[in-house]
Amino acid sequence: MRRTVSKCLISLGLGIGASLAAGTALADDLTPTGRWTANTDGSAKLPPMGWNSWNAFGTDVSEEKVIASAKIIADSGLQAKGYRYIDIDDGWWLKRRQTDGRMIIRTATFPSAAGAGPGGETSFRPFTDRLHAMGFKAGIYSDMGRNSCGQVYASTAPNQPEGTVAEREIGLYGHVDQDIRLYFAEWGFDLIKVDGCGLRALPATSPLVQSGKYREFPPIIDPESLGRTDIPKVRGLYQSVATALKRYNPDMDYLFSICLWGSADVRAWAKDLGNISRTSEDISANWSRMLHNFDTVSRRALYAHPGSWNDPDMLFVGTGDFDAAHMAEARSHFALWAMENAPLFIGYDLRKAPPGLIDLLGNTRLIALNQDPAGNQAVLAYDTDDVQMLVKTLASGDKALAIFNRNATPIEVVLTAAHLKYTDTGEIALEDLWTGQKQRFRGETKLMLAPHQTLVFATRGTRLLPGGLYLSEQPGSVNPAVDGVTVPEHEPINHRAVSAWASTRGVGDRPRYGGWGGAQADSTPYGETLQVAGKRFVTGIGVLANSRLEVRNAGFNTFTAQVGMDDTARDRSQPVRFAVYGDGKLLRQSAPIGFGDAAVPLSVEVRGVTLIELVVRTAKPTRFPDPVTWGEAALTR
Repeated sequence: MRRTVSKCLISLGLGIGASLAAGTALADDLTPTGRWTANTDGSAKLPPMGWNSWNAFGTDVSEEKVIASAKIIADSGLQAKGYRYIDIDDGWWLKRRQTDGRMIIRTATFPSAAGAGPGGETSFRPFTDRLHAMGFKAGIYSDMGRNSCGQVYASTAPNQPEGTVAEREIGLYGHVDQDIRLYFAEWGFDLIKVDGCGLRALPATSPLVQSGKYREFPPIIDPESLGRTDIPKVRGLYQSVATALKRYNPDMDYLFSICLWGSADVRAWAKDLGNISRTSEDISANWSRMLHNFDTVSRRALYAHPGSWNDPDMLFVGTGDFDAAHMAEARSHFALWAMENAPLFIGYDLRKAPPGLIDLLGNTRLIALNQDPAGNQAVLAYDTDDVQMLVKTLASGDKALAIFNRNATPIEVVLTAAHLKYTDTGEIALEDLWTGQKQRFRGETKLMLAPHQTLVFATRGTRLLPGGLYLSEQPGSVNPAVDGVTVPEHEPINHRAVSAWASTRGVGDRPRYGGWGGAQADSTPYGETLQVAGKRFVTGIGVLANSRLEVRNAGFNTFTAQVGMDDTARDRSQPVRFAVYGDGKLLRQSAPIGFGDAAVPLSVEVRGVTLIELVVRTAKPTRFPDPVTWGEAALTR
């Protein structure tokens, strides 16, 4: 949700004295289960697409505006291209009735709800029925606390809940089962977005509490401090929503959107609970903020899979730096979200959209990258503050390539076969997905990028690994069930942007999203070169010791890797042992490997195995496990 300057200061009044009981990885966590543990419940085999009211209307949302937007999506052809969710965000509620806790809809803005329920209750059923009849899915919004983001950060905006303090407590806290049953079983919604502002923003020191407007909620989230955030409690609350969703949607046709804006270490655990999960604070309609949000997903490819996707927030195509006068920026924004398998949710008042923007949002070739059934988020093949190259392995076996100029000046880049994991000697075909132009090269080629431009290509070439795939080429099939992180830390390398709500007040945009040290494709957990005893690996999986990776096996016969303790290890006090399991059974285990020992080759028969598990252990648990490397980890036929 959109924030104002005061909220970051308010949230610092955390008074819980609670922190994550972050200890070492337990032995039970490393015990192979023989099953895939990332979330597959709900309806998100592909990244969802749709429209959300917030960026277009804030709390000034109405039935007329939502239906008008849905009609434009249908009439323009966007619906047929995949945009099927129509979501009401904050601003729909009137109050919570105190006699029974039932939510009451604001019928002044949603008139079809008046008297539409049993006994004359307000009900969204006519509204959702109308959307369903149009071929859409319907989405609703709530907060995990007692109060919503709009209440605490936009309390003077229109359509605020009315009545007593208790009546204005419209969030899920204390009402999870009741509300989820109402929204899904009775009202017929298909998606819920659950914010978390009510868990962080109403300490006793808040002016909104001191004035008597809202009741104190001792914060369990401090966005500035993972140590002062009660991560298990936050996760438990969201788990209760996931449980209720399964209870009232036995057909599993629902979508659970976790909106914790990267706090509470959500980037590590949301993949196990929800269908999409916000990795950052809100996006805004400027280039720098888009970079910030993009960076929070670009190094998290192993944490996105069919069923659970990273969400850098809604598209801002159509507004500000991404309006019709800034089409290079708008195309880059859209292309990056498509390559990263981000949910494609339009956040724009489509009633004023020029044809060029509708065409961009409906670009079928870019949408196809986002909706590719292999489910692989793009992996960074080249990473600097100036230029990035992202490569995505497609279900067809071909690869998509995006070359992104982050800067406001033109730049020449050299694309090599190695960036694509193709051989230098084979011919490489490129097709520009914006223009349809085709070209071929061997070894390397030069390309020019205009300011803020993103070139996007379909590519084909001779693979470095014939008859197989490196694990880093198939991140959608690799789940870091236990990534070895024992003490969650904020990731320090995201672009730091001036926020739209705080401007330059305060001390700046400091690191605030957990996930530092998580498993990485083609780099160490801390973004360095994979290297064991001086031997460098350009491909592989970097992870911490005391970790367990789950790998889906799509008919491959052999797993191979070169393994060892990475040269970036700091503790070095204990050797590590690598083990490979197939469907829960031990297939191969290394001898203990210490710092400075040469990489050990592993070759393991996995024919007929459905799930491979890669486990690295130390003899005794460690507080800060060392990085280890699965160099050139691959599956071959």
